[in-house]
Amino acid sequence: MKTQITGHDLITLGFRQGKWMKEAIEHINTNELDGEAMLDYLEQFKSPDPMDLHTDAVAFSINIKAENELEIDNVSKVVNSMETLMKTPTVVDGAVMPDACPAGPNGTIPVGGVAVAKNAIHPGMHSADICCSVMLTDFGKADPKSILDAAHENTHFGPGGRDRDTQFRFPKELLEAFEANYFLNDGNMIQAARAHLGTQGDGNHFLFVGTSKKTGNTMLVTHHGSRGPGARLYTKGMKVAERFRKELSPETLKQNAWIPFDAEEGQAYWEALQTMRDWTKANHEVIHDSVAEKLDVAIEDRYWNEHNFVFKDGDLFYHAKGATPLDAKFMPDITGPRLIPLNMSEPVLIVEGKTTKSNLGFAPHGAGRNVSRTQHRKSKTGTTMEIFNEETKGLDVRFFSKEIDITELPSAYKNAEAVRNQMDEFGLGEVIDEVMPYGCIMAGDWQKNAPWKIRGEKKRQRNKSKS
Repeated sequence: MKTQITGHDLITLGFRQGKWMKEAIEHINTNELDGEAMLDYLEQFKSPDPMDLHTDAVAFSINIKAENELEIDNVSKVVNSMETLMKTPTVVDGAVMPDACPAGPNGTIPVGGVAVAKNAIHPGMHSADICCSVMLTDFGKADPKSILDAAHENTHFGPGGRDRDTQFRFPKELLEAFEANYFLNDGNMIQAARAHLGTQGDGNHFLFVGTSKKTGNTMLVTHHGSRGPGARLYTKGMKVAERFRKELSPETLKQNAWIPFDAEEGQAYWEALQTMRDWTKANHEVIHDSVAEKLDVAIEDRYWNEHNFVFKDGDLFYHAKGATPLDAKFMPDITGPRLIPLNMSEPVLIVEGKTTKSNLGFAPHGAGRNVSRTQHRKSKTGTTMEIFNEETKGLDVRFFSKEIDITELPSAYKNAEAVRNQMDEFGLGEVIDEVMPYGCIMAGDWQKNAPWKIRGEKKRQRNKSKS
């Protein structure tokens, strides 16, 4: 009787372990293939030769210019990082927006960057905050303060999710989509999806209330992404992408690893991204709807757009890391114009625009930063309250944690007027209306009184009293 072939035998022959192996072993043993016949059959499963980096960086459009000494260093780092990224074998085009700033080591896609890859999804190019997005609801002539007060009662900022008593209903169709996908169907992922629905996180995420410059109507705008579920999907995606990187292109930087779209894993990851997009849209909607229900006010209009996602056009995948899609082909559920927030003291811009060779169908997603949070904090003089009062005069600005975060005040961001001027100069969308600021809510410095810090301080005090 012929010796049975095993998976170990195939690995010894140089084949990569995978789902294909079980079926191949069964076929070989059932048909008693050996020698050249077996090798001919296995040829279809042979790993391709490694893909080399592009010798020269693929050309990309630079829709940004430095307008002061501080910005020279920022723009230089952004361009250098993009030039390194544009040597990735799958990449065929790219662009940089006026709000661009570095987001990691050289070769990492910057905030405000767009990278176009052929038949490949790069998880590192959409990052952990999958589908970070903005939604606007028009509440007509409702009182702005009433809207902000109701929103404050119903939203949730900071780490973690809602307890069982305050959770929103998890839509049945979303649960089924999670359970049907390889990347999403695990207990921790689904538990996070339930608990984090109706939460906004921290950092630069916000809830903004203002009035339309054109109509005077009161408008609510929220900014946040896919929270815990998105972060978990990103982690899983990066692990799969790294496995492919080692096989397909070891020279590629780890942060630029990719999942081939035509692979089984690529199809599943793409579907997972679409489900995460649906979840994130629902995450905005439950907050907006809760305000309408609490105040019994009518919703006159609503639209939204993501600015941190992967968009597909044929075999091209547009990775937008903090870039707003202008082109309708990128938004299957397009419901209105696009939203570009700047900072808490500036209007949220409502824009439309056309695709050009240089913008690739995108606009900036906000004002961006020239310096890190730490650098900005060190640059400020005066007490926290003095800085806060000076920069938010006339506005109803609230921090959910009740602790002011000066790294989210207007001075932490690029000059809004400069960003708008560069939008005009580089053809990055036309402003058709503005939501003039009334007030906003942000997470604030929630770590200042975080439970673990309080427990640690109490422990230190006890130990001190014993000594």
